[in-house]
Order: sequence, then C-alpha cells, then structure tokens
Amino acid sequence: MQTCKRCIYNSSIPKITFNTAGICNYCDQYDSMNLQYPIDDRGKKIINDYVEQIKKDGKGKPYDVVIGVSGGCDSSYMLHLAKNVYGLRVLAAHFDNTYNSKIAVENIKVVLDKLNIDLFTYVVDNKEFEKIQKSLLLASVPEFEAATDLALATTHYMACEKYGVKHIWEGHSFRTEGVSPPGWFYMDAKYIKSIHKKFGDGVIKSTPLLWLGKWIKWMVVNKIKKFRPLYYLDYNKEDVKKFLVSEYGWQWYGGHHMENRTAYFINNYYLPVKFGIDLRWCEYSALVRSGRLSREEALGKIKEPKPYEPDLLVEIKSRLKLSDTDWDNIMKEPNKHYTDYPTYKKTFERLRPFFFILLKSGYVTRSFYEKFCVLREKRA
Repeated sequence: MQTCKRCIYNSSIPKITFNTAGICNYCDQYDSMNLQYPIDDRGKKIINDYVEQIKKDGKGKPYDVVIGVSGGCDSSYMLHLAKNVYGLRVLAAHFDNTYNSKIAVENIKVVLDKLNIDLFTYVVDNKEFEKIQKSLLLASVPEFEAATDLALATTHYMACEKYGVKHIWEGHSFRTEGVSPPGWFYMDAKYIKSIHKKFGDGVIKSTPLLWLGKWIKWMVVNKIKKFRPLYYLDYNKEDVKKFLVSEYGWQWYGGHHMENRTAYFINNYYLPVKFGIDLRWCEYSALVRSGRLSREEALGKIKEPKPYEPDLLVEIKSRLKLSDTDWDNIMKEPNKHYTDYPTYKKTFERLRPFFFILLKSGYVTRSFYEKFCVLREKRA
C-alpha cells in the first residue's frame, strides 16, 4: 500500500497515481487549483469585480445573491461575508429533508436573525423522500445522500428563479475539505429515478432533483451562475468557528457534515462500514496540502474512530420501515456502482463542449465538468 509522501492519500484512493518522487496526482491537482484560484491581491480583485457585477445584475430586484444554508460553518460564514463584508442583499435558501439536527436549526435562526436575512425554504414530502432513501439503500450504492444534495442545489435555483436572482454563492473550499476522488460518488436525477423505479414505487413528485432540461434552462435562459468565494480567500475554518461563536452565538456540531442527521449517519457509519469510504481522507489531506495540519498529525487523526450515535441507526430503520433483518441484508449485499444503473453520464460526456462553454462562463463548477463530462469511467 503506497502512501503519498506529501499528503496521506494511499493506493486505496480511486484513480490515484504517484510520480517518481512519490507524490500523488491529487497533490498535483491541488497545486494546479492553488494557482488557478489565488488568495493574494489577485484573488481579492476577482471577488471584488464579481461583487460589482452581482450588484449590477441585482438592480431592480429584491436580492443580489442566493446562498444555501445548513447551519454549518461554511454556509454560516458565507452569509456574514456576503452581507457584512461585501454589502450584498442576500437571500438564504434551505432544503429541509426533515433530518435537521437541533443545533443546525438554531444556527440558521441566530445567524439569519442577526444579519436580518430572509429565508427561502423548501420542505420535502417526508414520506416520498423516505421511500427514495430506502431505494438508494436497497440499490447498495454509496450515494444515500445524493437525493438531498441534488434537492439542495435545485432549491438554490428555485429561489433564484422566483426572485430573478442570477447568482448563487457556494461555501466550498478545496483547501479545507478537498475534492472527493472520482469514483467514490456520483449523482444525477436520472440515476435517482432509475434506482427508485427498480427498488421503490418510482414516484417522484415533490422531491426536486435537478432534472437536466430544467437545469439547462436555469443556466441558459435564466443565466444563473455559481461562484465559490472561499476559493479566493485564506480561509481558516478554526478561526471562523471562533468568530461565529463570538459574533452570532453559533454552535459547533462536532464535525464536518454532522449538522444534519442523515449526513452524520452516512458519513460516520454507512460509508465507512459498508464501502470503506472515510471522507476524512479528503479533509485531512487537503489540510496537509494547505499547511493547516502536519502530515504526522493527519496520519494519527485518521486512525481515530469516527464518532457515532447508535440511536441514529435506530431512527433510520424506523423511518424507512426497515427491520433488523432488512438492515443486515443491506449491509451484506454486494456493493454496487453508479455504472450499474441508468444515468445522465453518457449525455454529459456527449455534451462536453457545451458544458465547457458553461464552465468558462461561470455556470458550472470545474469539479462537475471534470468528473461528469471529461472522465469516462468504466466499471472495473
């Protein structure tokens, strides 16, 4: 098992290669992104120029930008950044999959109240959503959270469409949480639909899943763009957490992706136990590459057990109407891959030139383009 000499990725990571110095290709990817997204004066100018454009596009409309909120650190800070630092009129958007933790709900409220920011919320039909979740488990794929992630992205576009907003800010930082390796996860609406048709009742009426035609319409006709300002900032999450606590009375929820109960369950139990996927490899390697964590510290921390609440599994079984035997069978079922089910992947590949134009114009992210349009993955 070869381990990168710079980060902590090893040969178990999908699509990994090592150069003659023992450095992995994901470190090379980080260096490339670090140059592409500078955090010096050039980065500040990029943000300031973009903010000017946002304000121009927002004239005559009630809001300048939509920002998704989860109660987490990154999204909470984005609200502060957009309104108090850059003077934007912000509309917060939230997809409620009915699994929010108490801390997440409180964090959203205290930050929005203090900043006087309006909230657009889409609450899913929990019965329908639970059937979709159950189908994803029965399909034996790692993307249990794919329906939530797609619905969250769709909610952002819905908020933009309703109020004529042309800009979405996302709170992702590749320097603090990395970019998940291609092959770990995949998601699109057709993928969810095909799985739910095979393992459930196939009914999807209230769950917004970013259907391709609608998505293209939002980008091409409504001209809604995405931007990640944290890519251009020297973002220190530990300092930000302290700031949010002192400034807003915000609360830390214990770990990355732990503000939502299904995200907590999937990342701290289901993925590691069934698929051997631990997202801390991404996070810790990113922190090592950016100099925020030593390699030795990261190698020690990755060995620590992930926190887990046994009551979460009880809740999941109860809500999805799974018996203990059902759950045991799910965990024993051979792992499947997105290539085992119908998806939009081939369509994305065929439309690669079109999505390249959308990438250069700021409508899709580079990670989407490279994973969904460029990568041609075959089932091993």
